[in-house]
Amino acid sequence: SLVVLFGATAGAYGAKLGSDERELILLVWQVVDLHSKKVGTLHKSLVKADNLDLSDQCREVSGLTPEGLGKAEPLDRVLQQFSQLVSSDLKVLGRSSYTLCSDGQLLIRQVLHPETSKKNFLLSDCFYSFYDLRKEFHTCYPSSAAVKDQTIKTMAEYLGLGTDETEEDFGVWQVKTMVAIIFSMLSESCNHIFTEPETVKYKYETGPCLLWLLFFFFLCSSKSETVDSETVIRARGLPWQSSDQDIARFFKGLNIAKGGVALCLNAQGRRNGEALVRFVNSEQRDLALERHKHHMGSRYIEVYKATGEEFLKIAGGTSNEVAQFLSKENQVIIRMRGLPFTATQEDVLGFLGPECPVTGGKEGLLFVKYPDGRPTGDAFVLFSCEEYAQNALKKHKEILGKRYIELFRSTAAEVQQVVLNRYMSTPLIPTLPTPIIPVIPPPYTIATGSIRDCVRLRGLPYTAGIDDILEFMGDATADIKPHGVHMVLNQQGRPSGDAFIQMKSADKAFMVAQKCHKKMMKDRYVEVFQCSGEEMNFVLMGGTLNRSGLSPPPCKLPCLSPPAYAAFQTAAVIPAEAALYQPQALLPTTRTPQASAAAPPTVTYYPAQAAQLYMNYTAYYPSPPVSPTTVGYIAAPPGAVAAAATATHTPILPQPGALVRMQGLPYNTGMKEILSFFQGYQYAPDDYNGLIQLSDQARSVLQAPKEWVCL
Repeated sequence: SLVVLFGATAGAYGAKLGSDERELILLVWQVVDLHSKKVGTLHKSLVKADNLDLSDQCREVSGLTPEGLGKAEPLDRVLQQFSQLVSSDLKVLGRSSYTLCSDGQLLIRQVLHPETSKKNFLLSDCFYSFYDLRKEFHTCYPSSAAVKDQTIKTMAEYLGLGTDETEEDFGVWQVKTMVAIIFSMLSESCNHIFTEPETVKYKYETGPCLLWLLFFFFLCSSKSETVDSETVIRARGLPWQSSDQDIARFFKGLNIAKGGVALCLNAQGRRNGEALVRFVNSEQRDLALERHKHHMGSRYIEVYKATGEEFLKIAGGTSNEVAQFLSKENQVIIRMRGLPFTATQEDVLGFLGPECPVTGGKEGLLFVKYPDGRPTGDAFVLFSCEEYAQNALKKHKEILGKRYIELFRSTAAEVQQVVLNRYMSTPLIPTLPTPIIPVIPPPYTIATGSIRDCVRLRGLPYTAGIDDILEFMGDATADIKPHGVHMVLNQQGRPSGDAFIQMKSADKAFMVAQKCHKKMMKDRYVEVFQCSGEEMNFVLMGGTLNRSGLSPPPCKLPCLSPPAYAAFQTAAVIPAEAALYQPQALLPTTRTPQASAAAPPTVTYYPAQAAQLYMNYTAYYPSPPVSPTTVGYIAAPPGAVAAAATATHTPILPQPGALVRMQGLPYNTGMKEILSFFQGYQYAPDDYNGLIQLSDQARSVLQAPKEWVCL
């Protein structure tokens, strides 16, 4: 038997069901006997949500009101009634077992499982297996529309069934029509058999990811796996204490691959609030992306696409010692930190005590060591059940020897990362780069002046890249200047949804603005405006451009180097696609009596071809100016800078160490106060006018800078 199930939430309907985290407010179902082709009673039950504020779409489509829902039962009671009524109908039909059948995946995976997980009650076993009517219909009728384009209405129209939804209450028509579709599929002409239901995993399976690594010595299994980039996402904004089980719970209803949660660590081996999650297929990954900005506790979690290569770098590292440690599956892993360097296995087992026995005794302990064999003070421990792990966590910050010990939940991926990082003596994702080579970029420059030969794209999807923009521009890409695409990032180094494009002429920019304005990119329309190079330059420096004109940037000057990395002598790694961007001459050179009017070429640094590119953009973009075009201002080796200066016979910015940056100045600070502050120190006396070469027009806007850069 099948139980045909339909539901609705207080928010989005149709293809976006469950994407807005709104609660379930309606369930409608009916039992269908596939052998006798009989049906049970049709049941409709309203569900009382915690938040009765209904969206406009919900009110319009369903006709439900907050007053009516206020009298309904909560979800847990409704699900109990569901089980009782289904059992009663099955007895009447002489059946004992059943499987759910829903219109697509969303009701089961994106609504019921996440909501019950958040409300801390369990779904019955029947909700872990169901038939997707859309997939079954496409299997039965291959010439019908693609699965993703199917709806109850389109399937009914394909079969020539009645589609007047106004004849029945909302939900009732949908279930009756689904039943009619099923009977058509069971007819002699089709004789369809329901054989392979969709499944939802009961729990996340931990364990090592058996991946083929290009840079390590051997496999942890004889079977290697590939990582499909269409199955991986990056979750950002996680609480630092969240475990792989917490992340799996956030994605409840979706099937994560075994060992598919990899918590990202920083160079010190601590979690950085990000994780890579690998799903069993691309369909599950696409559903996971719909949970962007859903909540884990009080925090919203950002969900983005990631690549299989990224996942492999985080989760794939292993050694023979780690493989043996993780060979015992379905174990709970606890990480111990702060152990005395002299601690032995017996000391750790004695610290944990008999109330939390370690799996396999000494074999369930893994000490993390440096390449020379010295202990790091970290260890991983295996427990056979959740109860033992909870007992161990209660010992958090208890004393062993003369030190307190920290205990945290951990994952197989974290074990692999930490051990591999220590063994390699460098982070798996380095914060410092591999060697780089200097190149002199071609003499393309950022446009300036009032000629409106640029366009601004506003409202880009945050996942959009250069290729997406070029595809969006269509034939107009031929009219883009070389290195003329500039992505704008926010102060955190993330995409802001804006981009600027330099066209070959003002006429070309006008045509693009007319042709592409409000054209769709992915699932969003993008606004396209014509603008000047001066306006573009100003926004790239951190200002804003709106209908009322230019607004000064929050910080008037670009930082000369990322503050977080200023102490290091090497430059940050720049991704290969950085070659698409032209370094922007935001800071001209200091004027001297001998200086010519021409600006020197910018010395830009790109990574060697063999360099491993692990860092994200935020590691090397200055803040707040937020364009990839500013990569030229990462500190260059003195020899290369000197060579550039000799070649052009023009002055350049002083070497690192000759510059200081002042932050936190009062807004009314003037030149006199700054010079007084540095009284007693020798500074460059040639140009007191801020040591910042700004055009008169820009200087009129930047009247009261918050920061100054002094020579």
